[in-house]
Amino acid sequence: MAEAAYADEFESMLEESFGQVTSIEGSVVKGIVVEVENDHALIDVGLKSEGRVALKEFAAPGQKAELKPGDEVEVYVERLEDRNGEAMLSRDKARREEAWAALERAFNDNERVTGVIFSRVKGGFTVDLSGAVAFLPGSQVDIRPVRDIGPLMGTPQPFQILKMDRRRGNIVVSRRAVLEESRAEARSELVASLKEGMVLQGVVKNITDYGAFVDLGGVDGLLHVTDIAWRRINHPTEALQIGQTVKVQVIRFNPETQRISLGMKQLEADPWEGVELRYPVGTKFTGRVTNITDYGAFVELQPGIEGLVHVSEMSWTKKNVHPGKIVSTSQEVEVMILDVDPNKRRISLGLKQCLGNPWEDFVEKYPAGTELEGEVKNITEFGLFIGLPGEIDGMVHLSDIDWDTPGEEAIQTYKKGDMVRAKVLDVDVEKERISLGIKQLTTDPFEAGSAGVRKGAVVTCTVTQITDGGIEVSVGEGMTGFIRKAELSRDRSEQRPERFAVDEKVDAKVTNIDNKTRKLTLSIKAREVEEEKKAMQEFGSSDSGASLGDILGAALKQREEAAKGDE
Repeated sequence: MAEAAYADEFESMLEESFGQVTSIEGSVVKGIVVEVENDHALIDVGLKSEGRVALKEFAAPGQKAELKPGDEVEVYVERLEDRNGEAMLSRDKARREEAWAALERAFNDNERVTGVIFSRVKGGFTVDLSGAVAFLPGSQVDIRPVRDIGPLMGTPQPFQILKMDRRRGNIVVSRRAVLEESRAEARSELVASLKEGMVLQGVVKNITDYGAFVDLGGVDGLLHVTDIAWRRINHPTEALQIGQTVKVQVIRFNPETQRISLGMKQLEADPWEGVELRYPVGTKFTGRVTNITDYGAFVELQPGIEGLVHVSEMSWTKKNVHPGKIVSTSQEVEVMILDVDPNKRRISLGLKQCLGNPWEDFVEKYPAGTELEGEVKNITEFGLFIGLPGEIDGMVHLSDIDWDTPGEEAIQTYKKGDMVRAKVLDVDVEKERISLGIKQLTTDPFEAGSAGVRKGAVVTCTVTQITDGGIEVSVGEGMTGFIRKAELSRDRSEQRPERFAVDEKVDAKVTNIDNKTRKLTLSIKAREVEEEKKAMQEFGSSDSGASLGDILGAALKQREEAAKGDE
């Protein structure tokens, strides 16, 4: 009976002991280092045999393990016995189990964890979280794409656990989530303290045609292309590149929309200060063509200072020509300062003023009265344009083509390309006009003929044309005249143009000589009145008893006798 009771008690104790031993399999237990030999440590965890663990499992990455007999360590019991009868222990798995427990707490509490990126894998990187290996997707490394991951490798970094699956041993972490959270905090702090005029450092985040977006540390600001530099910048890439660190000033800030306008040039001295003293009107400078438009070309005099050469100030002779046919971008040119307006930040420049004025040169070489030859460049309704030395044109007005032929008829004898001789009549340098004459190459026949004719003289005319208002006549060589209807006779009944015939000779008195219109004004009536006065004086008056008919008859008789005597 006693033996049976003892056997039951022994069996119970054996089962309890065996149950305790088998329960530690797959768990972390404390053990004592019994011996350190070669590259392994012999550890006693209370089982019937010790287990061996590689020393490298107790060492930090890149370091040697500092382990000696008697040290207490935690290990993971994989199996109670292997084929050699030793316990299978692991320090790595013990550390991993500890890490998983800590990571689960951090994941449940939404806390950050510290890890080290140690290798690159497909789609991302692997991270050591104090023994547990996690996956870091490439998109979760940083807020912006990272070209070089080198500086982040091997350095402790804060991470946020996005997903955990202990059964599969999967952990996904994000460094970007931590940065965005920190960025949000920094953004709130920055926006609260942001003021116009502040100078900040930022990183160029994005570049567009109209400017660049700069990350100020949680908040972006727009750096417009016109605020990058005082000099002309056609595209932001001429001065900036993505990822570049820049110093900027807050120009405008709207707290409601949180829009921030930034400037870089505002941190430099304004080149327009004192511009009038540096660029006096009338002085010449050399500059570089930066931009060409339909209305002119912009020339950079110094970085940040540009002036406009209007198309009208580019050439003395080339009119209605696109500026691009006169200058080219980046060309060095000499210009003259025509006007400076510091308030509007405008400088007017002249290109042609640095070249000789062809009209001034022309008037020096070819003063009025000079005869020269040129090609007919153009024919218009009011005259001929003739090409002259210096790539300029002169005009022969219709009235200066021929002395006798009307201009509308005379111009018909010319065509483009004809070489003609002309005389310089006048040069207006200010209006850039040169007046030429072709008829002036010969003597004016009217002037020559009128030299022997004086006002009041009686001349013999030849009727050339009969009109309702009077008759046209020719006098001598090259002179024409007109006798109005009222001047055709002293007698009103005889004031009829139709009583005259073409080629008929008539005597008339010259009443006016108009050198401008080159015409004589004549009067038969005035001649008859004058003859009557002379007859009255010579043959008597009505008071003497002689009638007017007697007097005129005597005068006519004397005139006929005088005519016979001349024969």
